[in-house]
Amino acid sequence: MLLTNCSLVSMRDEDPGVIRHAAIAVDGGTVRWAGAAKDLPASLSRNNSVDMEGRLVTPGLIDCHTHLVFGGNRAAEFEQRLQGVDYAAIARAGGGILSTVRATRAAPGSTLLKDALGRADCLMAEGVTTVEIKSGYGLDQDTELKMLRVARAISEQRMLDVRTTYLGAHALPEEFIGDPDAYTDTVCIPVMRRAASQGLIDAVDGFCEEIAFDADQIGRVFEAARSLGLPVKLHAEQLSHQGGVALAAQYGAMSVDHIEYAREPDVALMAQAGMTAVLLPGAFYTLGETQRPPVAAMRRAEVPMAVATDCNPGSSPLTSPLLAMNMACTLFGLTPDEALRGMTINAARALRLPDRGQVAPGLRADLCVWDVDTPAELAYRIGFNPLHQRYCQGEPSWKP
Repeated sequence: MLLTNCSLVSMRDEDPGVIRHAAIAVDGGTVRWAGAAKDLPASLSRNNSVDMEGRLVTPGLIDCHTHLVFGGNRAAEFEQRLQGVDYAAIARAGGGILSTVRATRAAPGSTLLKDALGRADCLMAEGVTTVEIKSGYGLDQDTELKMLRVARAISEQRMLDVRTTYLGAHALPEEFIGDPDAYTDTVCIPVMRRAASQGLIDAVDGFCEEIAFDADQIGRVFEAARSLGLPVKLHAEQLSHQGGVALAAQYGAMSVDHIEYAREPDVALMAQAGMTAVLLPGAFYTLGETQRPPVAAMRRAEVPMAVATDCNPGSSPLTSPLLAMNMACTLFGLTPDEALRGMTINAARALRLPDRGQVAPGLRADLCVWDVDTPAELAYRIGFNPLHQRYCQGEPSWKP
């Protein structure tokens, strides 16, 4: 297949921002060639041609931080927060994550899958071709395994690549309140080992926060992950500074996510450890936070910044990657180019997936075709979806 008459945003460092009058050759689910049409090798000009009619083509979007599988909703807590009750107070009163745990434990897998597919469809309809999905709303063996199986099943029913993350260290279930060490050692780590033995985990995450787990407890989880050969990532410095970035750097984490309370020394550690910073403006917006992540410092240190929806029932009920990009610009000060990089090449880095996030020879042919003239329009408009077509490994698929 040969996509012709398009404007290409490849995300390759060697290419200009937009290559006008471009062409992209796809073969066997991968990109064989991409660049200015005038430079197209003659041997490729005979491929089956598809006229893009001048549309913009980017890499497929990657949502590198979601909690897409869960039961119930937390609209009542949304009302509470509007009345002045903060997130931590709701959690301490048995709401927050624990209310979702109760709903997720009670829901059959078929219901969780049906609901998760609806959320996945929203992401796909705005150009997502790869999504990361966490567990963490079970906090017991049966439900954590159920969630991970549901996440795997999504990729069997949709043209969407799913990466699963075990988040057993998300919150303390009610039966272990006051004893996080017992939960960590007798539930969280053993369930991780069982899930790994069944091939259900691609990475391991944790929530290092006053209302969740401290650095020592997360460290034990990460040691177990290391023994299983699993990479790690961390919810770090979201609501306060708990030393999460330093812990993540110690274990060579793929990413540190949220990081609103990260400091200059933390940024230096991110750069030294080669970690990606994942910015989650949906949670910042929903929770009414005011402490912004240190974007300027990360620019100076050349720390890659990814952007994700953080789709979850409580702090970020967001299923629009385009709105997440807009929020990253308006709330955190990213440029539209940085926001697009955050949902393509840098999101791929956050998941350590070097085969995507760019339009380049040898990489997956995950592509988005947009009815816009410039890439800035993707982050600029609100409530508008300009996606014309989505390709997953060279196969056209927009809405299922």
